[in-house]
Amino acid sequence: MNAAASTPALDAATIPLALYLHFPWCVRKCPYCDFNSHGLRGEVPEAEYVAALIRDLEFELQTPETRPIGSIFIGGGTPSLFSGAAMAEVLAACAQRLHFAADIEITLEANPGTVDEANFRAYRAAGVNRLSIGVQSLNDAMLKRLGRIHGHADAVRAVDTARAAGFDNLNLDLMFALPQQTEAEAEADLAAAIALAPDHLSYYQLTLEPNTEFAARPPPLPDDDAAWAMQLAGQERLAAAGYGQYEVSAYAQAGRQSRHNRNYWQFGDYLGIGAGAHGKRTAGDVIARRARHKLPKTYLAAAGTAKALQEDRLVTTAERPFEFAMNALRLHEGFTMTQFEARTGLGAGVIAPILERLAGRGLIEADGAIVRPTALGRAHLNTLIGEFL
Repeated sequence: MNAAASTPALDAATIPLALYLHFPWCVRKCPYCDFNSHGLRGEVPEAEYVAALIRDLEFELQTPETRPIGSIFIGGGTPSLFSGAAMAEVLAACAQRLHFAADIEITLEANPGTVDEANFRAYRAAGVNRLSIGVQSLNDAMLKRLGRIHGHADAVRAVDTARAAGFDNLNLDLMFALPQQTEAEAEADLAAAIALAPDHLSYYQLTLEPNTEFAARPPPLPDDDAAWAMQLAGQERLAAAGYGQYEVSAYAQAGRQSRHNRNYWQFGDYLGIGAGAHGKRTAGDVIARRARHKLPKTYLAAAGTAKALQEDRLVTTAERPFEFAMNALRLHEGFTMTQFEARTGLGAGVIAPILERLAGRGLIEADGAIVRPTALGRAHLNTLIGEFL
């Protein structure tokens, strides 16, 4: 890779900007979860954490930001452990310090075991216009094996409560290849989720992640052939129900794709605020990544200062093709070469030999302007992305 292959400096003004807010507590840590979540010991320190988030945002904005915020994702952990009043305070503070796009998408994650109708209405009044409910399964036996704190009836009630509170944009998270799950059970689970008529479904395979309870003591999971059969059957059922697959595990009704997640996959920028939150920002010809300390106690003590940062680094020129491809090739539509150049600051020639090899192996389609993974490429995504290392 050489200077002659580079385009002029990156122009941050053309790169969309989003905001991620992390709420790290859960009622109980799930045995498969590798996210930054921590089981509660006592009450949520609501006021203290809200104040820390605001201090953290002010610290981040010491480098001023004039771009509009196109989306906000409030994730966790379990953000729905926090009151509607707390969420309203956080969002109001963000709105005072940032420019919200007129059509901003604001998503909040909720656990069916922590549903409160008054809070749901307060979230909606505070500006949250999309809910993501982590049902994971609608089978009580499966939920018990997953260590979830809710049952099937709680999940249905959560959806009904969300609709009654005015949410017309609703995602459900659902997993397959669960412990001892049969193909018939996976199909029934998905059919039950579709019957709840969500606008978006995140449908993904349970995997054993390092440093989780399931990794240390693996449960009996379906074999690879059974998991693949579940995935194919699920894709067919979702398509028949009107859910278009636009990413590896994302399916949406028309007009309901997740704008926030699409920004990640298109190598957009995002501010990451909260314990363990990650962010990416572009300025001039520099792409910077930051991550906050994961432990809530450490974060609370340091929020608003550089001591809250566990990582603060620049993405090197050599790293940019891989980081871009790792995200963009998850999308069925792929990416344009114009997007690659605009988001990485590199010329198309940098990845031309890689694209030629991948096309020759039938893993991508590339017509000179658009690059997209083939069905074979989507089935071997890790291999495909690995070529960009």
